[in-house]
Amino acid sequence: MVKYSTLKKKLKIEVERGADNGLAHLTHYFQNHQNGVSQHYSKSAIEYLSHRSEELHLVKEPQMQQLLPIKFDVPFPPPAEYDFTFLDLFAGIGGFRIPMQELKGKCVFTSEFNYQAQRTYEYNFGEAPFGDITALDLDIVPKHDVLTAGFPCQPFSISGKMKGFEDTRGTLIYNVFQIIEKRQPKVVFLENVKHLIHHDKGNTLKTIIKDLEELDYKVSWKLLNAADFGVPQNRERIIILGHKDKKFDFTKLKTKPKLIIKDILDKNVKFEYLDEPYTILPDYRVQESGLIFIGHRNKSIRKAGVRPGTEHLSRVHKQPNRIYSSEGIHPALPSQESSGRFWILDEGKVRKLTINECYKIMGFPENFIKNTSLGDSYRQIGNSVCVPMIKEITEQIKAQLL
Repeated sequence: MVKYSTLKKKLKIEVERGADNGLAHLTHYFQNHQNGVSQHYSKSAIEYLSHRSEELHLVKEPQMQQLLPIKFDVPFPPPAEYDFTFLDLFAGIGGFRIPMQELKGKCVFTSEFNYQAQRTYEYNFGEAPFGDITALDLDIVPKHDVLTAGFPCQPFSISGKMKGFEDTRGTLIYNVFQIIEKRQPKVVFLENVKHLIHHDKGNTLKTIIKDLEELDYKVSWKLLNAADFGVPQNRERIIILGHKDKKFDFTKLKTKPKLIIKDILDKNVKFEYLDEPYTILPDYRVQESGLIFIGHRNKSIRKAGVRPGTEHLSRVHKQPNRIYSSEGIHPALPSQESSGRFWILDEGKVRKLTINECYKIMGFPENFIKNTSLGDSYRQIGNSVCVPMIKEITEQIKAQLL
């Protein structure tokens, strides 16, 4: 049995920027050779290997079969046995895939546009995502039970321009609808930012639901908060679920007691303490969400149109000046803060959250391999989904809809 890391080293393969999805075809072939899905990837996989290694001369499928099975020595290998199959669209770094594999789901197709996210995904799952969803040949997308898509939120987010369907990124949901129409999965599982509910006076959400209903799905949706699923982060996201025969019952989701930031903090590591003037507020309150805004850096970053007392505060979702108490929860980690300036007051000192703490706030396992670029790691976790919340939803999808 060949180890995946050994094969990678021998072939000198790595996710390539702007490549033609050759590595995606190869790794999808390796991970699906026993379930009938490999037919979608075999031709291109063979072509890719024939170009990569004249030494192995792997130009015919019987010769490629000699490499199988591959031992995937990665943190999150594909399950040996599975109960359902799923697609991971707009996959990011695998926030959907980790919990779905834990619940015996088999990913049969992955797509992610961002190059650095593709690399991180491949490090952890031994599978390179396909690239631009708008350029995909849909014939290579196999049949599946569950389609997941944390489709791009920028057009709908309060931290973006909120152009919705006027923004070309907003139309990417229609590429998802094309796949749904072609493959008719049993379940459609969509995730997006809270502001999608209010965008264009609710018309954007109504349009998405209407289009799913026209594809013969019964649709239900709900705003959920990651803080209710065992992580200390106030991260509200809209979840949209479609099924061919019945609506998903959100009331059956099991919540967990709220954690606070202090519960997940690192121990005995080097911290980056704030070494510039700051103010700790003498009067503060615990907000209903669990946030405790307790201070700010003494740096004025807004000049025009500020209210008295807000000169030191940053705009929505950009928090490089705010300080939160470790006795409360943390606001949603944004993807824009690539320097990781998330300040907390803990044990009388103000410091940054470590990158490891940021991943724990999102519920990622300790053995997850982060991107080698610290800035990309911060961006990627800010763009991700809350792993425990996705796991609880998936458990109920299995119980109710599969």
